[in-house]
Amino acid sequence: MTEALPTPLVALIDDEPDLRAAAEQLLTLHGFEVRAFADAASALPQLTAGFGGVVVTDVRMPGMSGLDLFAAVRARDPELPVLLLTGHGDIAMAVDAIRNGAWEFLSKPFDPEALVAAVTRATTARALTLENRRLRAFADEQQGAALIGDSLAIRRLRDMIPLLANAPLDLVIEGEVGTGREHLARLIHRAGKRSRHRFLVIDCATVPVALVERDLFARNGAIDRAHRGTLFLDHLEAAGPELQNRLIRFAEARALPLDGPEPHGVDVRIVAALEEGRRDQILPGLFHLLAGVPLRLPPLAERKEDIPTLFAHFAARAADRHGCALPALADHAHRLALRPWPGNVLELEKAAERICLGLDDGAPVDSEPASLGERLDAFERATITDAVIAADGEVAAAIKALQLPRKTFYYRVKRLGIDLAAVRRQKRVKG
Repeated sequence: MTEALPTPLVALIDDEPDLRAAAEQLLTLHGFEVRAFADAASALPQLTAGFGGVVVTDVRMPGMSGLDLFAAVRARDPELPVLLLTGHGDIAMAVDAIRNGAWEFLSKPFDPEALVAAVTRATTARALTLENRRLRAFADEQQGAALIGDSLAIRRLRDMIPLLANAPLDLVIEGEVGTGREHLARLIHRAGKRSRHRFLVIDCATVPVALVERDLFARNGAIDRAHRGTLFLDHLEAAGPELQNRLIRFAEARALPLDGPEPHGVDVRIVAALEEGRRDQILPGLFHLLAGVPLRLPPLAERKEDIPTLFAHFAARAADRHGCALPALADHAHRLALRPWPGNVLELEKAAERICLGLDDGAPVDSEPASLGERLDAFERATITDAVIAADGEVAAAIKALQLPRKTFYYRVKRLGIDLAAVRRQKRVKG
């Protein structure tokens, strides 16, 4: 179910009762929530840095003037829009205030349509500012956590890390290229007592046959030097039969050399990374030896709710690295959610960097703009998928929520190419 957007909020300050009442009525009729104050001093306590709206204030008022109020608000939150209502003689002061960061000024008597338009622009900008702050804050919180994101699948993996860190079990991490399999393995390594020792990466797709005997499984070789640490086997599905058989022997014996009269024990945890869908390329004996706990990293297409947080994190890092301005996170994140992301999180990271450098607009990368039919299909596909996920994978409950006949539901699922099994599996992983 789509969450309703909050009603735009306006703090209205004017000491003239009639004008205040008229402006309050006008803005309320146009869908704004108005909090009216007769003086600036009573309004100021509510105008905090987290204030969810904008300020419309008269300039000339007894006690604290509108300009004094603007200065106090700006000290608390320079991005909180303040609109000034001025008399003819105050225009010069209002122009100076605009130069100092005020949002806009309107001369009295103001045009009602001009006030509504100015407040609409300001509340839209304020909503975007607060959303950007929320995304940045959430991304900052996630930097020290196991995985970035708030989807249930990622939260479950994050919760498992302290449980797995010191468990005497080998692991297999399955996932598409770019989902962060090595990153997850390193987080598990760093969370436990093995973090004081080596994290050895072996890319099974590139190991020369000559090194298998000469270095990997030799006494004082690479694996031997990872004693008490973690052995990370990347691209296990690409290992040749000889290497896989050697790994079986080592996983069973935990001793080196494999051939020789005086083998000695090697205390190493094995974490293997496997591309999803290629388990059949691994010898069954090897897989079952290593999969003490099988883990699955979902592709970005299954966790699109994490895209805003991931983008905020990557964009902030890129902006710091290149010394450029941080882009409008919420606007880009919503458009980025329309992309297919075959390269997963790694592809999103590169896209965030390009956006920070002005080399990418964040829009879907179709060669031609999507037609109306394509947009409707995308919306319908997302709606059906969201309904199944919201129903905990129960298709009958999703059909009821969508208020569709059963045959119509399955017809649309087939026409739109929705993999119901994958959607339901995503929910099971999340739970």
